[in-house]
Amino acid sequence: MAETNSLTMDKPVEASLLDSGAQGVIGKPLARIDGPRKVSGSATYAAEYPTEKLAYGYLVRAPVGSGTLTGIDAAAAKAMPGVIDVIHDFEGFIRNAQQGGETDAPTMGVRAIAYVGEPVAIVVAESYEAARDAAGQVRVAIDEGVGDYGFDERLGEAEKPADAMIPAHDAKGDLDRAMAEAEVTIDATYTTPSQNSAAMEPHASIASWTADGLVLWGAYQMPSSDKLQLADALGLEPDQVRIVAPYIGGGFGSKLGIAPESVAAAIASKKLGRPVKAVMTRPQVFEATVRRSNTRQRVRLAAGRDGTLTGIGHETIVSNLEGEDFFEPAGLATHFLYAGANRTITHDIVRVNRVLSGSMRAPGEAVGMLALENAMDELAEKLEIDPVELRKRNEPDKDPSKDIPYSARSLTQCLDEGARAFGWADRNRTPGKACDGAWLIGQGMAAAARSNMLQPSQARVLLTADGVVVETDMTDIGTGTYTILAQIAGELLGMPIERIDVRLGDTDFPPGAGSGGSWGAGSSGSSVYLACEHIRAGIAAKLGVAPNALTLKDGEAIADNRRTPFADIVGDGIEAVGCIEPGDMEEKFNQASYGAHFCEVAVHAVTGEVRVRRWLSTFAAGRILNEQTARSQCIGGVTFGIGAALTEDLIHDPRDGKVVNRDLAEYHLPVHADVPHIDIRFLEERDTKANPLHAKGIGELGISGAGAAVTNAIYNATGVRVRDYPATLDKLLAGLPEV
Repeated sequence: MAETNSLTMDKPVEASLLDSGAQGVIGKPLARIDGPRKVSGSATYAAEYPTEKLAYGYLVRAPVGSGTLTGIDAAAAKAMPGVIDVIHDFEGFIRNAQQGGETDAPTMGVRAIAYVGEPVAIVVAESYEAARDAAGQVRVAIDEGVGDYGFDERLGEAEKPADAMIPAHDAKGDLDRAMAEAEVTIDATYTTPSQNSAAMEPHASIASWTADGLVLWGAYQMPSSDKLQLADALGLEPDQVRIVAPYIGGGFGSKLGIAPESVAAAIASKKLGRPVKAVMTRPQVFEATVRRSNTRQRVRLAAGRDGTLTGIGHETIVSNLEGEDFFEPAGLATHFLYAGANRTITHDIVRVNRVLSGSMRAPGEAVGMLALENAMDELAEKLEIDPVELRKRNEPDKDPSKDIPYSARSLTQCLDEGARAFGWADRNRTPGKACDGAWLIGQGMAAAARSNMLQPSQARVLLTADGVVVETDMTDIGTGTYTILAQIAGELLGMPIERIDVRLGDTDFPPGAGSGGSWGAGSSGSSVYLACEHIRAGIAAKLGVAPNALTLKDGEAIADNRRTPFADIVGDGIEAVGCIEPGDMEEKFNQASYGAHFCEVAVHAVTGEVRVRRWLSTFAAGRILNEQTARSQCIGGVTFGIGAALTEDLIHDPRDGKVVNRDLAEYHLPVHADVPHIDIRFLEERDTKANPLHAKGIGELGISGAGAAVTNAIYNATGVRVRDYPATLDKLLAGLPEV
């Protein structure tokens, strides 16, 4: 039985073992160790597991947005060649996906139709093609109801949701008075549309029952909590469910909780007594998983002539299904980013018959900072103060909402370094006055901020003479988890990377934090750290030295000028489990990662076409565990921001809430031609309050504020303010200046 080394973050970890490691791999830009498996096709994704007697499932979905399901006529479908059965369970199927981190089943039962595309049955056949064709012959009988499909015309019906990790409503001081007394104010409304995560791999599950219960190969980001959701939905004990998800082709929040295909496949598999695979088509992913909510955000800023903020208001209205309390926390960064004594931050929900809204990369900051950073740019212009300088003048000395200190805050340094490297001081300051032929040239900037969180996580580490094995059900959704955990173990145990075997994504392993919230590396990495710390102590005890007198490198222990091969120390192996828990540091300090975006755009003076020509971002996120994977995450985040600014718009039919552009042909993501070279620079930083690694989250930092830098640059180029995202050319044409 492996011994456990546990740590609750109740106090700072001033000295990290990573600073004294001798292997020299931590922080290095190592290529991802799972890369060769992926490009060679040997990495097995959810829909690819070879399974005997596999049957293929295809979801049947509701064609209306509101009503009551009264019956299903499957006779024609069952008569088709290759069809095994058409299975429905009006009470047992789940209505929609679950939110990330929840441990209960999502809303159960599909008799009540809540949105177009709600899965109500599954056709199972001997081939995917047969199941798909038969699904088109299933007749769904529904007593159609009167749905609530509109948003803009129903803003007065918005209701306060239940408080979540952050309060839905929060106020301090008197904002209305601050606005009335301020020398300069901004009061503007910004809107963002629904968005889809559009991960490369669609949602997929293979369900198979054994004597011990259910095994589900799935595309899920958080197996330890997803296992509990699935068990609850199926009426099982948690130890009767195993989820296997070693490789996930992107998620961006859409795979945090279980989706309808998982329960449908499990129910069908149990009834038929054979494995069932259900893979969502791209339209099904768009229609029946999760979207980022559309938002309407009113931002108010009150300031003196010197630019000092006296008040900040950020009031957001979002949408979601009836009975779902998740809200897009657009004001998340507004709580702590800038000073200002008087503050009002609210979130309210309009109930609509549209597919579930939930977490999508950087929930809150991704769209909230579009509005906040646009408003700060508008204020800077009104005050005739440089936008970088305005932000620096409102640097708080502590969290203005919670009245607690920051753990480590490097926003000012990011602003200064980014401005210097970009050449910000040389920009044209008069909108519409810089041209390159028929192109209007503009430059813009925005701050970036993303809260840092630590989640409970466990990992098991085994050291043998031959190498190291790391096991945790933490996942890798393309973020580099395999490589980062190998680097931590390699640095602490003195083992080359090629001799480290990292095993992820299986709930038979210790429960990890899961991929979400930018907490994956810090949380799971800390549990690996703690396991390795315990193993190091065991080696030191065997050699009769203090742990801090021990050096481990290249499979040898060095102490008292003696080199001892691991083969002479570890015997059959030394094993330990590391366990990290959040503690007082989370309550006593505001923890966040920071950055600054600078970009240059060209806007065609005749057509209004926008091209992003140049980009530079600076970030501070504690210790950078792998420079290459961190840079990749930031580039991906910035690309998300460009998409939010210019192209992404999930459109709902106002008659029934249906997603109109439900594939990658019509939902316009930025492609290579839309994205310039992105220069990413990291500032040196350590955060001793975050975790033993001194690292903070970076996966969602890159998107935060990025889109606002684009629209601020568009204004500098054209003099046209776009407050209704995305900034498509039709919103620019009428205001373009003549060249």
